[in-house]
Amino acid sequence: MKILVINTGSSSIKYELFDMDNHLAMASGMAEKIGEDTSLIIHKRILPNGESAEKMEGVLIADHHEGMKRIVDLLVDPELGPIQDKSDISAIGHRVVHGGETFHSTTIIDEKVIAAIKENIPLAPLHNPPNLVGIEVARSVFPDATQVAVFDTAFHQTIPMKAFLYAIPFDMYRKNRVRRYGFHGTSHAYVAQRAADYMGQPLVELNLITIHLGNGASMAAVKLGKSVDTTMGMTPLAGLVMGTRSGDVDPALPFFMANHLGMSLRDIDEILNKDSGLKGLCGTNDMRDVIEKKNAGDDRARIALEVYAYRIKKYIGAYFAALGSLDVVVFTAGIGENAPYIRELSCSGLNGLGIEIDEERNYGTGSGIREISSQKSKVKVLVIPTDEELEIAQETKTVLQKTLME
Repeated sequence: MKILVINTGSSSIKYELFDMDNHLAMASGMAEKIGEDTSLIIHKRILPNGESAEKMEGVLIADHHEGMKRIVDLLVDPELGPIQDKSDISAIGHRVVHGGETFHSTTIIDEKVIAAIKENIPLAPLHNPPNLVGIEVARSVFPDATQVAVFDTAFHQTIPMKAFLYAIPFDMYRKNRVRRYGFHGTSHAYVAQRAADYMGQPLVELNLITIHLGNGASMAAVKLGKSVDTTMGMTPLAGLVMGTRSGDVDPALPFFMANHLGMSLRDIDEILNKDSGLKGLCGTNDMRDVIEKKNAGDDRARIALEVYAYRIKKYIGAYFAALGSLDVVVFTAGIGENAPYIRELSCSGLNGLGIEIDEERNYGTGSGIREISSQKSKVKVLVIPTDEELEIAQETKTVLQKTLME
């Protein structure tokens, strides 16, 4: 079974093709700057021997429909394409950011699903509209393939009301669905299962804290296989310090910015989402640059890293309390997988919770799942590479097989 995973942005289409009979990636790439004067396509075919062949081309792509057609051309190209015809693709798995309370699991797309995704646009005005464009284009270009929606928010729909409700007038939840939703669900679900596989135990028998640290960052408390709390909220702005997002701040801060600094709502939104986080604290949102600046003696970079890691540490403590007991802590995504200094800062002083990392293991290199906890640590601390695209493909395959059995 061949499944194409699509993540559509306002001016981009990211894609990856999987052979799900063998759980192998066959090709991947991105079309970006769609609708601009010069667009770019980067396509990589992954060969059976593990090597890859890559092509980059600057072309004019007027819209997403044209971009999708060009992607199909590359997938069936005699040299760069792993398939002979687009009909070889059984299903398209679409990443959809916000499913609201409507979707608790992966869903085959029909007109009702499309209508529900549209209804959730107010909850994700920057993400759901391009996700819908991707669905509409894929239905046109792949009329015989099953279209499936995989929601970032679905994994967190098991969070109890005591954790997702905000202490504001209840009618705002009842009428407008204002609540905590959480994001990065596919990543948290993927690494939680991989951790269980590594431990040799069913996921439903484990308590985990999963820590996804990329330019966007979030944590989840996973109790016996289910998410029971997460750091992001109604939007991806809440929680951890991120590359350009503030994470948690005093809710009255926007009023201060408006009333005393004369900022507009648009200015405030821009600052909290695009000019805060690491970038706001020390001038850059690239963790590699921040660490390099800290090593060179930059005091603001040092402080930024301390603020960043302290927030993670606080949430580890909070989620330990929420779970009652803890078996595994998982670090994942670009920073979580590649920044041992951040892992060290985030876990230092947590011996009382049974969390202790080994310096040599932590700073060592390797691929795949790596255990970085010390032999004395009661809690396993793991570094697990995430693969959200593979998780989307697996979710798509599962829902297809379930439909065939019904």
